[in-house]
Amino acid sequence: MKVEIYVEGTSDKYAMEALLSHLIEEKLQQGIRIEFFPVKGSNNDRGGNAKKDLLTKTPIKAVNILRNNLTTIVVIMPDLYPRNIGFDHETIQELENGILDNFNQVLQSKQITDNRLRERLRVFCFKHDLEALILAAESELRSVLGVNSLSVRWTIPVEDQNHNVPPKNIVEEIFIKYGNKYKETVDAQRILGIATYQNIAEQCPQAFRPFVEFLENL
Repeated sequence: MKVEIYVEGTSDKYAMEALLSHLIEEKLQQGIRIEFFPVKGSNNDRGGNAKKDLLTKTPIKAVNILRNNLTTIVVIMPDLYPRNIGFDHETIQELENGILDNFNQVLQSKQITDNRLRERLRVFCFKHDLEALILAAESELRSVLGVNSLSVRWTIPVEDQNHNVPPKNIVEEIFIKYGNKYKETVDAQRILGIATYQNIAEQCPQAFRPFVEFLENL
């Protein structure tokens, strides 16, 4: 079995591979290959265009993958933030439903009636951007920065953070405060690579934990 997980950018890919490395290896030993793919390739990072392509173009790609690879599961995993990109959505449920609607429209346009394709598409969403997981890994963040405490505060649980002050902005502020510039393609991987994915899932039960449980139960 192969699980192809499509995310918005390279920072998401590298960070998720680092955070979930032990789980990925465990599943590989069971014959399940888990791979992450940034939607626009290695030179693209996250942003509005990446999210739009993930929501509108990846469902088309997913249909082709699932038709040609009967043992493959495709996962589409966008950020809720920023909202209303690609189509109108204010909540995770609206985002998930919109992606599934796009997928079903592709099936209809290709006159595909095989319901097994729908069963092998899964949608999970970050409630915020990737940096919500970094804030959930506070001790690992402090370790990378070389500090004993952080004076910048955020909502706990972090998934309840106000969307007008997204986690990415908070992480950038923290790095600046301690004399660094946040580089998401490098720092997210460094921080989450020393974190325990089970602990992050406990800190992010609304959106991230269901994704982790899906992988664990494969």
